[in-house]
Amino acid sequence: VQLQASGGGLVQAGGSLRLSCTTSRRTHSNNAMGWFRQAPGKEREFVAAISWRGDSTSYADSVKGRFAISRDNAKNMVYLQMNTLKPEDTGVYYCAVAKSYVSTSYRDYLYWGQGTEVTVSS
Repeated sequence: VQLQASGGGLVQAGGSLRLSCTTSRRTHSNNAMGWFRQAPGKEREFVAAISWRGDSTSYADSVKGRFAISRDNAKNMVYLQMNTLKPEDTGVYYCAVAKSYVSTSYRDYLYWGQGTEVTVSS
């Protein structure tokens, strides 16, 4: 499975961006999908994840109330709506397909996209 993330860019603090990720083929019914990010000099960290049906989501505490993950299985797409962006949200954002259910651990994700860069200026 190949993943392609897009939608990153430069935005001022307080602004919004919507990231998109497409998969090369339909995911299986038990494949959650997630977004992770990596800031320069830091480890990759969990951002958000969503179950295949979209009825279960998980967010990092740092983005709760500001980010929203969604998916459209008919289009093989997953999205990350990011509002009220902060400079600390800067980083490369990666989408990933989970081995199974929603997880906050990168070890539970099987396929990864190439990342899209988000820069939030203060």
